[in-house]
Parts: sequence; C-alpha cells; structure tokens
Amino acid sequence: MGPNRHDLLTIGQLAERSGLATSALRYYEKLGLIHSERTAGGQRRFPRATLRRVAFVRAAQRVGLSLEEARGALDRLPEDRAPSTTDWNGVARSWQTRIDEQIADLERLKAKLTGCIGCGCLSISRCALYNAGDRAGAAGPGARYLLTRDPGTGPEPRTAEG
Repeated sequence: MGPNRHDLLTIGQLAERSGLATSALRYYEKLGLIHSERTAGGQRRFPRATLRRVAFVRAAQRVGLSLEEARGALDRLPEDRAPSTTDWNGVARSWQTRIDEQIADLERLKAKLTGCIGCGCLSISRCALYNAGDRAGAAGPGARYLLTRDPGTGPEPRTAEG
C-alpha cells in the first residue's frame, strides 16, 4: 500500500520546508536524488521522507561531495524510511576520509595565505619566495599554489597528460 495522500507533499510544500527553490527540486528529481509520484493531473507529489533526502543532499554538498556522489550515498540508504544507525554509519564512514582530506587542504590553504599576506607583496606572480622564476606559470593554468600538495616545493609539476 502506498503512502497516504496526507503524507505526500506538493513541490511548493517541499520547497518551503526544505528551503530550496522548486527548480532545484525538479533538478534533484531529474538527477534521481529524489522521486515523486504524479497525480492524475500530472502534478508532483513527494513522500514526506523526501525532506530527509533533500537535507542529506544539502549536507553532502556542504562537506564537498558532488551531486553524483550524494546520489551514490543515497542509493545506499533506504528511500521509504529514516535510515537506521547501521545504514547511516556506513555512509558516515565513507565521508570521514573526504572530510579529513578537506581539513588538510584547508590547513594548507590557510598556511599559504598567511605566508603570502605575511610577506607583504600580495603578488603570487612576482613573489620571489613562492614563485621564483615563475614556476607556477610553467606548471599549468589555474591557481597552482592552491592546488599543490606541498607548499615547500611549489606548484604541482605538469604531467605528460596535462
């Protein structure tokens, strides 16, 4: 037996409760992050549990997961009920490494920004300490010093593929 009609939300109700625009919810549905039923008139109706799935997607984005990664995680969780502790712990463990990597990246970024601002030149392109001989330009496009994993050795070297 399907959900009671009182357990279903219109897209407007879901938008109001979740804080997302209806266009974002339609996009989430198109990506398979959430699912709706259709009325005889073609209107979307979302199970109340969709609120939890939307909150999950927003939390995933906040820790840096892409929508595709969020969908993969959602695929591991039940769609018709709240996740159990066991369900959730499996997903949370997979996020732990990602969060640890982000913390390390932010610490490196913080150290680099502090170093650059500390020297006073405010110019990575002319900085004799961080970019002697314009090593960053030779390493490729983009913010090379923010992409490098080792601030002591400069930007990542350009590989044969890139």
